[in-house]
Amino acid sequence: MKLKKISFLLISIGLIVVSCQENSKPIVITPNDFHASVDKVIEIMVHDIFSPPVASRIFAYPNIAAYEIVAQNDTSYNSLKGQINHLKSIPKSDKAKNINYQLAALIAHIDVSKRLIFSEKLIKTFRDSLYQVWESKNKLEFEASKDYGLQVANFIGDWMNGDNYSQTRTMSKFDIDPENEERWQPTPPSYMDGLEPHWSKIRPFIIDSSAQFKPVPPPIFSMDKDSDFYKELKEVYDISNQITEDGDESEEVSIARFWDCNPYVSVTRGHLMFAVKKITPGAHWIGITKIACKTENADFNRTIFAYTKTSIAIADAFISCWDEKYRSNLVRPETLINKYLDDDWKPILQTPPFPEYTSGHSVVSGAASTVLTNIFGDNFNFLDDTETIYGLPIRPFSSFNAAAQEAAISRMYGGIHYRAAVEIGIGQGIKVGNLVNERLQMKN
Repeated sequence: MKLKKISFLLISIGLIVVSCQENSKPIVITPNDFHASVDKVIEIMVHDIFSPPVASRIFAYPNIAAYEIVAQNDTSYNSLKGQINHLKSIPKSDKAKNINYQLAALIAHIDVSKRLIFSEKLIKTFRDSLYQVWESKNKLEFEASKDYGLQVANFIGDWMNGDNYSQTRTMSKFDIDPENEERWQPTPPSYMDGLEPHWSKIRPFIIDSSAQFKPVPPPIFSMDKDSDFYKELKEVYDISNQITEDGDESEEVSIARFWDCNPYVSVTRGHLMFAVKKITPGAHWIGITKIACKTENADFNRTIFAYTKTSIAIADAFISCWDEKYRSNLVRPETLINKYLDDDWKPILQTPPFPEYTSGHSVVSGAASTVLTNIFGDNFNFLDDTETIYGLPIRPFSSFNAAAQEAAISRMYGGIHYRAAVEIGIGQGIKVGNLVNERLQMKN
């Protein structure tokens, strides 16, 4: 009887030892884990319908939180403290604790993202499923990493809250001037108010001010047929008719639809109106960042580095662009074409609800492509499958700059921008990107 009890006790101790060993395996975090977190945030952002400028903010802060944890513990990377406006050193970690810094970075990314989106339940479900897996692998390592990741998330959250975003939520709507035909007017089908008219007041990350790269003014408004402005208006109309005249989708139409990136497209069918939701221009370039990282087989830390630098450039590009949009306050082609050239004409893409000059997609594409070229090199061939979830085909590109040029001209093909907004816009974005490359010394 005693022998049986002793045997049972030994077996029980053995099971406990095996269980402890199984619960002390190191937690391995891969680049795909971070890609999955970014993808989940984008999925929720599409669900919540965030505007392009607001979406750019949602990308930047979580990436910075993750990057700062990585940079503190990898001598290949430098902290952004002092390099980004008003950012100080994050809390130091306790080296005596068993912290997995890549796990802590991912936890910080998820937590800061949760603070920025509306549908918190969706990201909590995603987070909790990961927490269960990590805790089951190594409870001590998970708890230490989670505590530090959340500590940094709180720090970044406090810094984030000082960027004037909450103040702009209570500022006045944009006043239109219906008697002045050169000024922007709401466009069909929803005739929405001007979107984010106070975005230039958001604290930038790298640029000195929203007006640092103030572009030259657009062509002087004139409906004289010999004026530069009228010629640009007529060009939009003529191109639209030319590329759709056969009824089949031309290459230009395919390009326009591929780079549409309108987060809220109103569709009217009879008495029914509903929205088709898509990613924003910034999200498209975040998607390209993911493609570049996977193509290069970048490790976890380099992946976060690429996302962070690119998202900072995108965020400042929107601040720069929106500063000019509500300064020049220029009317969209659709308004004038319907009034003077063809009252039945519709652009291929739905006109977004904000002034025309400069082109937001052009500015953002110029900034993002400049930074990505700095990270991965020129002539970086990649297959852009970012839009396949919306039924659009994969498009190949020989470089980030080639993709940016196509993104910019797509706005003319789509009928929503004049040539000046596209060409000046991409130059404006390149200036933002060059400044980010120059000022951000992120790698040793």
